[in-house]
Amino acid sequence: MTASLRSLGDAATTTASTFDGLLDSLDSLGQGKEVTTFSSNGHLVTAGTTSAGSPCARTCNLLSTIFPNITSQIGSPSYNQQETTYWSNQQAETQPTCRIQPQSALQVSASLLITKFFNCQFAVKSGGHAMFAGASNIQDGLTIDLANLNQIQVSQDRTLTNVGAGNRWVDVYSQLDQQQLSVIGGRVAGIGVGGLTLGGGISFFSGRHGLACDNVRNYEVVLANASIANVNHTSYPDLYFALRGGGNNFGIVTRFDLETFPQGPMWGGARTYPIAAAASLISAFDNFATNSPSDPDAALILAFYYYNGTYHGSTDMEYAHAVVDPAIFRELTGVASLASTTRIANLTDLTLEFEASNPSGFRETYFTATFKPSAVLEREILDIYVGEVEGIKDAEGLLPAVVFQPITKDIISYFSKNGGNALGIAESDGPLNLVDIAISWSSPSDDDRIMAAASSFIDRSTAAAKGMGLDYKFIYQNYAAQGQDVFDGYGEANKQRLIEISERYDPERVFQKLQPGYFKLEG
Repeated sequence: MTASLRSLGDAATTTASTFDGLLDSLDSLGQGKEVTTFSSNGHLVTAGTTSAGSPCARTCNLLSTIFPNITSQIGSPSYNQQETTYWSNQQAETQPTCRIQPQSALQVSASLLITKFFNCQFAVKSGGHAMFAGASNIQDGLTIDLANLNQIQVSQDRTLTNVGAGNRWVDVYSQLDQQQLSVIGGRVAGIGVGGLTLGGGISFFSGRHGLACDNVRNYEVVLANASIANVNHTSYPDLYFALRGGGNNFGIVTRFDLETFPQGPMWGGARTYPIAAAASLISAFDNFATNSPSDPDAALILAFYYYNGTYHGSTDMEYAHAVVDPAIFRELTGVASLASTTRIANLTDLTLEFEASNPSGFRETYFTATFKPSAVLEREILDIYVGEVEGIKDAEGLLPAVVFQPITKDIISYFSKNGGNALGIAESDGPLNLVDIAISWSSPSDDDRIMAAASSFIDRSTAAAKGMGLDYKFIYQNYAAQGQDVFDGYGEANKQRLIEISERYDPERVFQKLQPGYFKLEG
């Protein structure tokens, strides 16, 4: 038993057989016995018994015994450093009892076994870019931080890239750019691979390939019983469907095997406009949403934001080839801008620019809804946005934006690939307009009124869309606020199917109860 536990703490020698020792130890702890074992540095350590401390204190005690080099207790330098890696202050201020950074899927599995045994609640972090407290960090629980699962390996035939779930997209792109390759992933450099992909994942290349979740050929997953499975359309077609949009409800994904394609330099960047150009920008956005099938290599984001007392418009235009001002954007490029960064660049460079416009260190919220494209509705939504911002514009460090993104027919056409994803959108539903209000601010004293303004914006915009017959059920998980019911937006049939798959693979409801953060199938 001691040899098994010692090797379990060493990623280089960890094998499935080491679970015998772990299970023996857990059985002894369950009988109230002390367990004396070797830590990975060879010292004898007493793990204690189940009778002392809170469930998460006991969890952290045993994890520190077995995995001393990758477990950090509250207040330690490594713990404090890891807490600074979250995007929003709400997440960074959340304090788990301890944090662990596994170096293999087997160590993730062992961590899950231990937290289940002691009934300690946990969270899982990939990049930590979710906004609200508890999404990928947990107060007084265990945070499993996947940062050490950072492998990136391209297959010999250059059609598949194995990507550890702890990578951020900039890590992936910086390697693939050197090989003139790419995958479908995030548009902001610091976003984690795991959360974005499990929630959908819009890419600059989605018009040509679909969402990130539509381009995962295989998932390596730690299931609720702590077994490790390779999940794909052939091996587990039901679970494969669920992971394509089902979030963190089905397991801890430790590796994504991503479809890979040739990609060289491209054109893109941001342009800023006076607010007087809003009507022209909205008209061009709607025309793009309708006409994008004529050129699926183009991607567009239209936003309006308030900064330093002034409202502005902005566009992010990207094109998959090194073509300056491509024809598909002609209507937009004809609108006079105040500033422009559009240029020939690589994907890494463009995502780093996005990162600079999404700095960490602030309080953050998103709220989202999906509507049918309509210039009349979008102008009304802009008016609603301005009205809500006027009521909070004195908040310290305020930066609010309303963002429009087309979900084009091209993008939706890939949702049925390999048995379909879980999002519940049919090609006949498109094109759609994904609307998001994104607000950052500095002071916790402004939390309540800013959250109320964001919620009111969504309620009023949805009411306006319903009044015009332009509302749509879908709520995009990666932009949703904590109180929004993401899975209702997938439709009743898909939601029920996801619940049944969850019950099949997680009958004890580990990922519903012990991992309470983020979006749960039953609310």
